[in-house]
Amino acid sequence: MKFKARTLSQLADMICGNFPESESVFPYRSSYYISRFFQDADTEYEHDGSTRAVWVQSVLEEILEKEPRPDARTPPDAFLRVIRTLMDRGDALNEELDRPKAMDMLNAALAREGFEAFYAEDRECYLRHTGGNRSVLQQVTPHRPFSAAEQLKRDQLEAFLGNCSEDQLIEEVLLPLLRQLGFQRISVAGHKDKALEYGKDLWMRYVLPTQHVLYFGIQAKKGKLDAAGRSSENVAEILNQTNMMLGHEIFDPEVGRRVLVDHAYIVAGGEITKAARNWLGGRLDAIKRSQIMFIDRDDILNLFVASNCALPKGAEGPINEIPDEIPF
Repeated sequence: MKFKARTLSQLADMICGNFPESESVFPYRSSYYISRFFQDADTEYEHDGSTRAVWVQSVLEEILEKEPRPDARTPPDAFLRVIRTLMDRGDALNEELDRPKAMDMLNAALAREGFEAFYAEDRECYLRHTGGNRSVLQQVTPHRPFSAAEQLKRDQLEAFLGNCSEDQLIEEVLLPLLRQLGFQRISVAGHKDKALEYGKDLWMRYVLPTQHVLYFGIQAKKGKLDAAGRSSENVAEILNQTNMMLGHEIFDPEVGRRVLVDHAYIVAGGEITKAARNWLGGRLDAIKRSQIMFIDRDDILNLFVASNCALPKGAEGPINEIPDEIPF
């Protein structure tokens, strides 16, 4: 991945703080503090004593060209950490904590490359694509510890899942989450005409870095899935619907042909118990076992918070009003 030289030069000036002191919104960094900046960004670069801005620009070029990245359109994680460190709210200078002037300067440079920076609810700075696909560029780690603000958001979403309908689960929770995670062409079957579902509540596609396309179908249920007592009938129904999903074609209008679903997700708004997973696993053959995956309520909550999705309208309330300073 390559950025234009003008963009990298502007980013280097922001990192160095090469602006008049009285009006600068970026702190001035000497050689020592430039090295510490890149240490804070979890990299191993140390300033060699040469011209600061030229050296920083060369480091940014090296990060973009040599550091591993998830796909051709996403900058390396090291570059995302550099941007996050640059926009640390604690470095606000001559402006408010939200750093609107610094954000405007940064986005004026990044817009040239098709990216936009923003502050998420965890007060950290992230990048996203501009244009039609506004997916967030970050490594989603749903099992990391959550901040106090993120935990509040998780609790509010959990309360929403406890009261929402199956259609609300699909349309107000799963759809924005899947879009945020990079899935494309998400199509909802709905529940008005069951004959048209063929065992799938929605289907979507995911483009691999090699530009090959995988198609996914989702069978969503609002409540808990168990294999105990009469509820095993529900598990058997889920398996039957999932098999229907994998056996029926879908039409992708963008490529103009019918395709089969490659993988299926069984998504539950409640818990998928270990007994239910074992019951289903014991009835899947070797091929379909690799095609079927599970997502339960905890997975939904963690992914939703970690990927910085906005809460559904029905979940808005006092918990969503996070103060600037949260006591720990």
